[in-house]
Amino acid sequence: MNDNAIVVEGLKKNFGELEALKGIDFEVPERTIFGLLGPNGAGKTTAVRILSTILRPDGGRASVMGFDVVKQPDDVRYRIGLAGQNAAVDASLTGRENLVLIGRLAQLPKRVIAPRADELLERFFLTEAANRPLRTYSGGMRRRLDVAAALVARPPVLFLDEPTTGLDIQSRAELWEVIRELVLEGSTVMLTTQYLEEADRLADRIAVVDNGLVVANDTAAALKARLGNTTIEIEMEDEETAVRAHALLEDLFDNHTERHAATVLVLSDKGPTALVELLRALEQHSLKPSNLAVREPTLDEAFLALTGNKPEGAPVSDVGGGA
Repeated sequence: MNDNAIVVEGLKKNFGELEALKGIDFEVPERTIFGLLGPNGAGKTTAVRILSTILRPDGGRASVMGFDVVKQPDDVRYRIGLAGQNAAVDASLTGRENLVLIGRLAQLPKRVIAPRADELLERFFLTEAANRPLRTYSGGMRRRLDVAAALVARPPVLFLDEPTTGLDIQSRAELWEVIRELVLEGSTVMLTTQYLEEADRLADRIAVVDNGLVVANDTAAALKARLGNTTIEIEMEDEETAVRAHALLEDLFDNHTERHAATVLVLSDKGPTALVELLRALEQHSLKPSNLAVREPTLDEAFLALTGNKPEGAPVSDVGGGA
């Protein structure tokens, strides 16, 4: 039995002469969170729009819960929820009215629509604003309602395109908790995000897309491990002592060291073993650090190494809609 909720094989999409997707492949197991990362314009949103049947691919194939997105679009739509970069709610209606309307459009039984709307309003901390028109909502409140709207029909697969854009730190953390709860309840979540911390904390697996191609597909820990280097920062009492420490450690770590005034940096792929060797060597030569810090590679650094781009501070739409 296939336990993949989403399967993408050789997916291609062109907009005129621009190749937005050049043949991407990935699989998303059921009941997991899958992150799709990449520079703006890399093709992330294009992939989401194809998987949610908004766009048709020009090549390859994709399926959601076993249904082909081109040949069986109605079956796919019945099983997905989508929260895109732009709010899909009506500003003239109240928050509750929006959710009730979506419940009716999804043909939910009448008896469950109102309770479901109230449940989601409470879950996204919108109960007090439930009867206010959306035009009075802040950007963060509208964003939370948009995600809530995607959950009205309890879809087994949820696509979240930049789900926390415009949210403050607390609201982002609250939404992260909701996403984790959804997976525990049996949902599969695929998200694109401009916040690498978000992918690092949430995603079971991450695919990095660059220039229309998947350039990496692994866990966050494995992507960071590709950089291979733990950075150990040793602060000595003075520059003279740092010079001595640098000379000692330069030989021990095969020249993978730097010195900046009274601070020595050591790069190593030995993990905790490197720290033990370093401290032993310093002690043997009566060199005592005044301060010491150890830093593992970050997902930001892995992203930069894979794509040559720093993470963007704000989303920018690509051709066909979004990044």
